[in-house]
Amino acid sequence: MCVAQGQSQQAKSKNAKREKTAFQVSAPWKPDYDVRSDIAIVYGIHDDGGNFAERVKVWKEKGYTVHFMTGIAWGQYQDYFLGKWDGKTHWDEGQVTRKNDTIWHGHYVPYIVPTENYINYMKSLVKQAIDAGVEAVHLEEPEFWARSGYSDSFKEEWQKYYGFAWMPQHESPEATYLSSKLKYHLYYNALKEVFHYVKTYSKSIGRDVKCYVPTHSLINYSLWEIVSPEASLASLPDIDGYIAQVWTGTAREAIYFNGVKKERVFENAFLEYGSMVSMTAPTGRKVFFLTDPIEDRRQTWDDYKRNYQATYTAQLLYPMTADYEVMPWPNRIYLGKFKVENTQSVEGISPAYATQMQVMVNALNDMPLSLNKVSGSHGIGVLLSNSLMFQRFPTHAGYEDPALSNFYGMAMPLLKRGVPVETVHIENTGYKNTLKDIKVLVMSYANMKPLSAEYHQHIADWVKKGGVLLYYAKDTDPFQTVKEWWNTNGNHYKAPSEHLFQTLNIQEVAGQEEYTCGKGKVFIVRKDPKELVLQGNGDEAFIQQIRKAYEQYAHAGKLVFKNNFTLQRGPYIIASTLDENADKQPLQLTGSFIDLFDPGLPVLSSKTVQPNEQAFLYDLSTVKKSKQPQVLATAARIYDETFSNNVYSFVAKSPSNTNNAMHIIMPAKPVSVSIDGVNQSVSPQQWDERTRTLLLKFPNKSEGVRVELKIEN
Repeated sequence: MCVAQGQSQQAKSKNAKREKTAFQVSAPWKPDYDVRSDIAIVYGIHDDGGNFAERVKVWKEKGYTVHFMTGIAWGQYQDYFLGKWDGKTHWDEGQVTRKNDTIWHGHYVPYIVPTENYINYMKSLVKQAIDAGVEAVHLEEPEFWARSGYSDSFKEEWQKYYGFAWMPQHESPEATYLSSKLKYHLYYNALKEVFHYVKTYSKSIGRDVKCYVPTHSLINYSLWEIVSPEASLASLPDIDGYIAQVWTGTAREAIYFNGVKKERVFENAFLEYGSMVSMTAPTGRKVFFLTDPIEDRRQTWDDYKRNYQATYTAQLLYPMTADYEVMPWPNRIYLGKFKVENTQSVEGISPAYATQMQVMVNALNDMPLSLNKVSGSHGIGVLLSNSLMFQRFPTHAGYEDPALSNFYGMAMPLLKRGVPVETVHIENTGYKNTLKDIKVLVMSYANMKPLSAEYHQHIADWVKKGGVLLYYAKDTDPFQTVKEWWNTNGNHYKAPSEHLFQTLNIQEVAGQEEYTCGKGKVFIVRKDPKELVLQGNGDEAFIQQIRKAYEQYAHAGKLVFKNNFTLQRGPYIIASTLDENADKQPLQLTGSFIDLFDPGLPVLSSKTVQPNEQAFLYDLSTVKKSKQPQVLATAARIYDETFSNNVYSFVAKSPSNTNNAMHIIMPAKPVSVSIDGVNQSVSPQQWDERTRTLLLKFPNKSEGVRVELKIEN
């Protein structure tokens, strides 16, 4: 979209079917949370009292494209567990810990070992959804807890998969690794089977129902000690896309940097969204980015708003993605009651936060893709693997990786210095574009292991063409010795890195860190990456090596350190200032802006972004001069827009019982303003002559508010 089109242009194409924005909801439609995104993802066959077909019908009648979502690892499946579906109870299929405790997601809702019978049950649910007329099926959160793996059903799946008796995962690294690989396989297979059914059944009735996987990031699942298929989803032929489930609840997990463990929400969210981009980019499939204006854990409204702004900003710093799940559970957001900061009172959402949130949500309806890049030195990547999830629980031989610090040790020292570090999935290195723009790659086998020898050839080919590789690991963690390809079938490598170095034609010499490989360079540092963040100033030598690798060996230009990130996407400016940085100064932006994080939508000539804060601005300098009025920013979605005989009119729709604020650019100050037939005068506070923008405020209605503005000839 060109920058001058704005939200008004989107309204002109309202009749074209779009699937750009979505929200998930189990509740029936109500005007109080009529969010006006493109898609309503109706949740659960049995959720919210059942009546799934009726819920779908009502959301469709309100103009939404309707999808279906349900959990693949848990859900309101009491009919299955209580024996109402096939006459047998299935409590034995819950995920069970070493203490023989079932892991529960809710009352009578266990996390599930996906057996063949359970997969057949899931097929029966998606059939009901397809028959109700949904246009896509989302099977969310394929999750197997690392601490589970002790149930009889899991033992049976082990015997079928491996052909030998189950091994308790706590007894050895080998057993842990095999247990995790099986958990990984079971949910990969469950998705494969159910999605194949979705495709074949929908085609048999003359339809093409899409298939999506809403999933947390590999980083979060590893941090939370959960196993999930993740990158292998790229190889499933029946998947049409993904939802990157990143929000305050995942991003606020405390991590280490500079010897301190605490919440770092913006930084975590930035890395999580980046890992989803890395995972899905080679597939070319659709990815929705999720944010949540609140979260599952009960916090204060101020906490929710602060962290919503942080995660929202982080997602917008990826300009190659412009599809969004704008919120889950809108009824919880608009009708729920939560704490007020520094009080014991519990209240509903404030009018100001509701307005701000709706401005942000409606900006996502308009958010363009962009070829612009976030500010900073590009081309530095950190390698990830699905096996990152395999070593998290339980620990063996006393080896600890607190809060996934072997990963964060490679990423946080760069990110905190304003370097937009990327994550690279080792499973995707076979795709030609995966390493194309990477100049320096940082990796470790302290926290993960390569599941195939072929990855090393791809990495070696990249290095020989001029790439610079930094390998950080002591290779002393207990998982180095698990029975895998590097030490079986004629291979006798003590650690997978030995095979990597051999492929690179490197003979490691004790005490030597730098090696030449073709046109590239390799650093081998015998230090685990966790040491870079678990202690204060532990990353100084690492940073100097990165600088040398980037500037001297990769010839990638000057490595710039700073304390902020900025990006322009069409008319939108996105900015974040980092704390815990040598530069303590705020970021100063000058120009002509509408502040989209302020519910009053003030027009500013400058914006100061303090450390650990973010900004979201509409850049008025990008709007081309035109006699055509247009809505630039609004807490509602615009429909039925017309401009004729000097009268500009439209209908603004947003949840009822909320307040709208909107800025409209016009060729001249309007001589009359009518809102739902009631004429208003234009006050000096509403009209800004310098920018020729009109600020309107009025109560929202789900059915719409008609606005008419007349301009003199």
